[in-house]
Amino acid sequence: MAQTSPVERLDIHNSELPVLCRACEARHRGVCGALSPDQLITLSKHTSRHAYGSDEELVPAGEGVRRYSNILSGVVKLTRLMADGRQQIVGLQFAPDFLGRPFKSQTVASAEAATGVTVCSFPKSIIEEMVATTPELEHRLHEQSLKELDEAREWILTLGRKSAAEKVASFLFLIASHIDPEQLAADGPIRFELPLKRADIADFLGLTIETVSRQITKLRKTGTIVVEHNRTVTVPDLRLLQDCCEVDR
Repeated sequence: MAQTSPVERLDIHNSELPVLCRACEARHRGVCGALSPDQLITLSKHTSRHAYGSDEELVPAGEGVRRYSNILSGVVKLTRLMADGRQQIVGLQFAPDFLGRPFKSQTVASAEAATGVTVCSFPKSIIEEMVATTPELEHRLHEQSLKELDEAREWILTLGRKSAAEKVASFLFLIASHIDPEQLAADGPIRFELPLKRADIADFLGLTIETVSRQITKLRKTGTIVVEHNRTVTVPDLRLLQDCCEVDR
């Protein structure tokens, strides 16, 4: 059973908040933390929760934007489709990220569930009204955009200059450092399911499937990671994995 943080326990008994919001991670680490109880009540009247299976499309590219979402669980992959049919994963989003770009009329990338995903969705118009009247919400969205920009720049470095070993280590570090904040805060081993198939990892990193497999095997042999059933990864010491992101072994 997942542990409940003290902050969550306080919110669970906070009768001012909508029931669905009381233990929601988007309230503590996401954009909804910028909203007052009254604003959350207003927003909750228009929200809906949706569950998606792996590889299901959440948001198609090139479609008019009608709703935004908070990712409540799982990993979402953002993909771009080229004119000749080739597809490229251009980013990953994790709970409790905000999915969508306020004030944009059309989506650019498609959003697909890399794993099982649950989202809380709300109408575009409601969020944009709240952004216009709530500086703290605008600030939170701005912070997430800047974080994504920093991560994109880091990924340009990864793809452009890092070795195959560093690329694979960087990918695993990205997942390990985002997948479960409670595990990260505990400063112990981190365990997760790989959200992408080996072929998708290879495409994401600009490598072959064979190269990805070889580098994962090397990390396993050095004890940097433990792999079970091909998809379950344990990172005993995140600092050791982080070292591998910058030093070719």
